[in-house]
Amino acid sequence: MSQPVPPPSGNPFAGDAQYAPAPPPAPVRNNIGLGIAAAVVTALVTAGIYGAIAGSIEAEVGYAAVAVGFLIGFVAAKAGGPNPVLAVVSAVLGIGAVYLGQLVGIAMILGDMGGGSFGEIFFQHFGDLTKVWKEAADGMTYVFLAIAAVTAFAGAKKANA
Repeated sequence: MSQPVPPPSGNPFAGDAQYAPAPPPAPVRNNIGLGIAAAVVTALVTAGIYGAIAGSIEAEVGYAAVAVGFLIGFVAAKAGGPNPVLAVVSAVLGIGAVYLGQLVGIAMILGDMGGGSFGEIFFQHFGDLTKVWKEAADGMTYVFLAIAAVTAFAGAKKANA
């Protein structure tokens, strides 16, 4: 059986109500400079936090390296947009942030041991500090650096998913 009259078009319950058109989609962010600047600032802040945690407990924490990397990548991509360069830059900055955080942690530990103040060790004896890092570095040290790079890359991709 067919209907003798075609069904009404639109919403039959709306009456004569007029609706505003849907708003336009949000513009795509694509500011690579802002993304890199945000990543550098985030890397410096998270390196300090990572180093403070490592120095306080006198051990490295894998989850902290994950957080450092992920935050750098996520912030870079949110600020700069979906540019793939930001993911790569974030990975490099993730490695640098964890390395710097490890140096901060070592300087804190040496300062607690009576080797001088943190500022003196970190700023006046930076070459000696890197030598201590090289001597103390083991396989897990490099695993934490790799974790930071991978999670920074993933964080940048996740922010634009």
